[in-house]
Amino acid sequence: MNESATHAENVRLAAAKITAALGDLRPRIALILGSGLGGLARRVENPVTLAYRDLPGFPVLTVAGHAGQLIVGTLGGVPVIVLNGRKHFYETADAYPLKTMIRAVQAAGVDTLFLSNAAGSLRPSIGVSELMLITDHINFMGLNPLVGPNDEAFGPRFFSVTDAWDPGLRAKIKTVAQETNITLHEGVYVAFRGPSFETPAEIRMVQAWGGDAVGMSSVPDCLIARHCGLKVAGISCITNMGAGLSAENLTHAHTLENAGKGAAAFERLVLAAVKVL
Repeated sequence: MNESATHAENVRLAAAKITAALGDLRPRIALILGSGLGGLARRVENPVTLAYRDLPGFPVLTVAGHAGQLIVGTLGGVPVIVLNGRKHFYETADAYPLKTMIRAVQAAGVDTLFLSNAAGSLRPSIGVSELMLITDHINFMGLNPLVGPNDEAFGPRFFSVTDAWDPGLRAKIKTVAQETNITLHEGVYVAFRGPSFETPAEIRMVQAWGGDAVGMSSVPDCLIARHCGLKVAGISCITNMGAGLSAENLTHAHTLENAGKGAAAFERLVLAAVKVL
């Protein structure tokens, strides 16, 4: 069996396991939790937890702050699938595990993917521990997860990403933020591959391009999801200012700490948003 056929079989088998875990639930939304934002998983009611290692083709995670669990249940009474952690492209060049994860939840009935990440701010007006609604992205990773043979069973060879971050979903999230008195900025997310943080010169470059936040994830997730027809929304939790914009020392521990500070507002926003998405 070739690599593409193995992937398709993994998607089928993983989707079957997820569907079995759902029981009578029929979730239409899946959430991928970024670094330091895994606490939302504890808010899932009547959870059924599947380890990624038990789902064929799912990623094996190695980074702190990513639990590697798929959880089905409800948030505020709304059926959901929560994906607690992701594989980053600074860990691997293999896109298949991320494609399997996203395509499997789509095959299990999901039509909306809600992404979250920890990110660095490029604007003084977007402060640490605040939230930013992603309006668009710039892919500076030097890769696209859909490079290689295209499987028409999942999506077309060429597809538009003009509205990659769904305008209708964004409008609903903005309304929810206003109703719940949560500060929610809007902006363009710039994705670097990492694992090193960006240099001050690179930060100045992406500021000039119109970027508002920078990170190492979410763009591949968005592209895979749009390719297979999922609607996508995303939130960045700002954990630091970009390199050269403050005196802070950038570390992953620092990222997790500040993500935790913004997690309460993130959880409040998501709990309210899933009811209207």
